[in-house]
Amino acid sequence: MNWFRAVIGQPTAVEFLTHALNRQRLAPAYLFVGPEGVGRALTARCFLQAILQEESDLSNHPDVLWIEPTYSVQGTLYTRRQLLAAEKEIPRSAPQIRLEQIRHLSRHLSQPPMRAPRSLVVLTQAETMNEAAANALLKTLEEPGRATLILIAPSPSALLNTIVSRCQKIPFYPLNRHNLEQVLKQVAPPDFWQRVTPALLDLGAGSPGAILQAWQTWQEIPEAFRHLGEQLTAPLPVQTALELARDITQSLDVERQLWLLSLMQQQLWQGGQFPQCVAVLQELERARQYLQQYVQPRLVWEVLLMQLGTV
Repeated sequence: MNWFRAVIGQPTAVEFLTHALNRQRLAPAYLFVGPEGVGRALTARCFLQAILQEESDLSNHPDVLWIEPTYSVQGTLYTRRQLLAAEKEIPRSAPQIRLEQIRHLSRHLSQPPMRAPRSLVVLTQAETMNEAAANALLKTLEEPGRATLILIAPSPSALLNTIVSRCQKIPFYPLNRHNLEQVLKQVAPPDFWQRVTPALLDLGAGSPGAILQAWQTWQEIPEAFRHLGEQLTAPLPVQTALELARDITQSLDVERQLWLLSLMQQQLWQGGQFPQCVAVLQELERARQYLQQYVQPRLVWEVLLMQLGTV
C-alpha cells in the first residue's frame, strides 16, 4: 500500500521514510524540518499510519500522542483549536510546548504500548518548547524505549543542538507551482481562485498551508486595511495616521497585525519603488519586532504610520 499517496511535492521525505519502513529500521526520533504548510504534519500522520498499518485518523489510538503548543489560561493549558472551539479569547502571549506536556509524554512512554509494536509521539511546532521542556525532552530522547518520536520544526537551528543530534533529519521544501496548484485544487474553497490575489500567492512562498491561511485572514480583515502596502508611498496626515493606528488595533488581534505587516511588505516588494521601498520595509520590520516584544500595539502603529511619511 502507498501510505504516502496524499503527500504531494515532497519526494525526498517520502523516499527516506519509505526506505526506513521497507527495511523495518525505524529511528528513535525524527526531525521534520521545512516551511510551515508544505506537508510536514500530513507526512507525519501518513508515517504513523504506515507504522501501525492502520488507515484511521489515529486521534483516539492509545499508543499515539500528538503534542501541540498551548496557552496557559488561569492555570489550564489549551491549544489554539480548543480556545476557538470554546469561544475563548486568544492570549497575547505566544503558545509554547511546556514542561507539563513533556512530563505527560514521559509518562506515556513509561507504559508499554497497548496495541502497537511501539509508542508514537509527534511534537508540532517543536521550536516553541521552553527551556525546561527542551531539557526534559532531551532526557527522554536519550532513553526513548519502545518509541518513535517525530519533531516538526522550521529548521534545526530552532532547536537545541543536543536534541537535533539525537534525531534523523527529514527535509521538506517549498512546493513548485505545479504541485502548489495541485494541492490547492484539492483543499481550497470553491471561490478561492476568484478571490486570491498575486500578493497572497507570493506571501505563501510555495506553501499551500500558508497561502490558505493568508487567504482566510484576508477575508477576515476589513477592506480598509487590505491595500495599505500599496498606499505607503505618500505621507499620511498625522490625524489620519493616528486614526488608522486606532482602527487597526481595535479591529485586529496581535497575530493578525503581524500578518498585516507581512502583507504590506509583500505589496511593497511587488510595487518595486526603490530605494524608498527598502526604507519603508525596514520600518515595517522594526514594527514587527516591537509587536513580537509585546510593546503596546497602538503605540507601535502610531509611530510606524507617522514615521512612514518621513521616509
